[in-house]
This record gives sequence, structure tokens and C-alpha cells, in this order.
Amino acid sequence: MGAWPRVGVAVGVACLPPCVVRRAPPGSWPWAAHRAPGHRTGTGHKRPHPEPAARIGTHDGTFHCDEALACFLLRLLPRYRDAEIVRTRDPQRLASCDVVVDVGGEYDPGRHRYDHHQRSFKESMRSLRPDKPWSTKLSSAGLVYCHFGSQILAGLLGQPEDGAVVTALYDKLYENFVEEIDAIDNGIAQAEGEPRYALTTTLSARVGHLNPRWNDPEQDTEAGFRRAMELVGTEFLERLDFYQRAWLPARALVEEAVQRRFEVDTSGQILELSQGGCPWKEHLFQLEQELALPRPVQLVLFPDRGGQWRVQSVPTAPHSFQSRLPLPEAWRGIRDEALSELAGIPGCVFVHASGFIGGNRTREGALAMARRALQLGGDAQRG
Repeated sequence: MGAWPRVGVAVGVACLPPCVVRRAPPGSWPWAAHRAPGHRTGTGHKRPHPEPAARIGTHDGTFHCDEALACFLLRLLPRYRDAEIVRTRDPQRLASCDVVVDVGGEYDPGRHRYDHHQRSFKESMRSLRPDKPWSTKLSSAGLVYCHFGSQILAGLLGQPEDGAVVTALYDKLYENFVEEIDAIDNGIAQAEGEPRYALTTTLSARVGHLNPRWNDPEQDTEAGFRRAMELVGTEFLERLDFYQRAWLPARALVEEAVQRRFEVDTSGQILELSQGGCPWKEHLFQLEQELALPRPVQLVLFPDRGGQWRVQSVPTAPHSFQSRLPLPEAWRGIRDEALSELAGIPGCVFVHASGFIGGNRTREGALAMARRALQLGGDAQRG
């Protein structure tokens, strides 16, 4: 596969639209008090009535991450940029809204109704877009992202909606940002069995903490919902900025290293990256699949910021802590001269206690560590 298109537009927190959340009384409109109907200008001509501001409806009371993100995403669209957000469960007030998320008991994209709580709702990204692999049940955030995400990203990035950049970032943001919110809101566990430790600092958890405490004398949720929208919006745009300016350009670097891997070692199982800090794991897994590599890459070399070199084992999966080929057990937790003497390789600095990474003062030393690990790993498999 050739190099992906380069993107020159940065996305930052400055893209955040102003957060306006109102609890307007039924039938009221935010512009009504500004000018009486039929107001005349000084020239004697009637000034055209301004187009009514759009209204986004969602439920009041305790708020969650999914509707905060759904509302934020909608307000990135030109049609809803200045939209009033109406928080209510009153069916009549919701009926007056242009779009309703996370309340109302219906999913009807033709009428812009995006609730997921009704018993009949079973939609996932895969069911609505068969070209996508994710089968997690959607929340209101996932529904809005599914229907409008490509349009939103195209507008923020100045890229074609059906282009390679928007497609890649759309998938990346769903898999690594939105899907987690969908799963948590729908009560879907990350894995089977009892978790080994508590995970309490997710974005969904931090949004939850913005609600009033049960024993606070003031139980109003409006200010907290505004803060929730700002929180999820900032993190969404910062994540997009990272994926656009750091993750996406890294693919070309990893692809070049894959093509040159036999120049590094005749096994083709050692990769050398010209720059450290590059997010290489997911790109490597994707390239291995796309190029149908006959032998998987086991170890990756790269320079660190201090001018020394690292050798890191490829994980068994992009987000796994398990390594395909950890560095030899005898080296783990040993440092400096003791490690160099044990390994028979000059310049060793360290090997992590789990064996997933080690360091050497020179490229040659790091490569020797990688080759020795490959040799020992092969001996262990044959034994």
C-alpha cells in the first residue's frame, strides 16, 4: 500500500463551539425577546425574520458521557452550531426539537431521533454500516457518530468526506474513543470474568463525577452538564489532533521499516524505526495483515530521546501486555555492566522485569540484544 495522504490542518481545542445549555419554558425561543414580529428598520423596510435556532433535545436530571458527547458532536455541524440544548423528558417539548438524543424511546434517523434505551433497539456500527467490524451496541454518542461522524471530521479537517484520511480517522476514533463510551453506557464489560483491578478514571467515570453528589443541598445539573460537554469535547478534539498529526503520519514510517526489515536482519523478524516515540503497534499489525507477511515481526529497535537505543518486543495484540517474544528471562531486572557481562553484549543499559523492553547505548548493541533474543527464543521453541 502506498503512503497515505498528508494532512496539514491542525485541530485544536479552539474548535470548541460555545456551550449553551438552556432550560427554556415550553414554547419559548431564545431569540423571541430580541425583536418584536414585524419590526421595521430605519429605511422603512421589514427586516427578515432570523431563521429559528435549532434545538437539540436530551433528558434532564443525571447526565452521562454518551449524551454529553452526542450533543457536543452535533454542535460541530453547521446546522447545529448555535443550537439551544433543551434538557427535558417532557414529550411535548421534545417534539419541538430538531434532533433528540438519549431520550424519547425511538430511533428514527429520518426524523433525527437517536435514543437507544427502547427494548427493540439492538443496533451496532456493524448493523448500520456493514463495512465496519464493531458489534458493540450503540449509545446516543455512537448513533450520532455513526450518522454524522464522517461529515464532522471532513469539516474539521478540510478533507473530502469519502477520502482516505477521513475514513482512517473515523475508524480510529470510533475504535479508540467512542466505542468505549457506547459499551460503558450499555453495561457491556470489556472482558469476560472478574477484572483484576478497578478502572475508575475513564472519561465516562469523570463525566459521572460532575453530577451533584447525592447529599449536596443543590441538585441542579445544568452547570455540570455544561462542564461535561466541555470535558468530552476537549478530549475528543485533542484525540483527533493526536491521531491526525502523530498517529496517521507514523504509518509511512512503519511501512518503510517493514519494507526494509531484511536489511536489518536476515530473519525479517526485527524492525528498525528511524525515530523513537512513534506509535507503531497498530500500524504494524495492520501492515502484517495487509502485506500477508510470512513471518511476524518479533522485535522493534528505535532510538530514544537521549540518543541511546531500545529493543522492544511486539505485543500479541495492539492493546495487550503479553509479548510475542519477551527478552530472555535471565536478563530481566538486570542493569548496566552486570547485564552486559551476562548477555555477552557491550553497552547494555537495562531489561524490564517483564521482558517487554530493554536498552543499549548503541544501535549495534540493541541489534545484538534482539538477535540474541531471537536465537534464544528459537532454541526454546525447538527444545
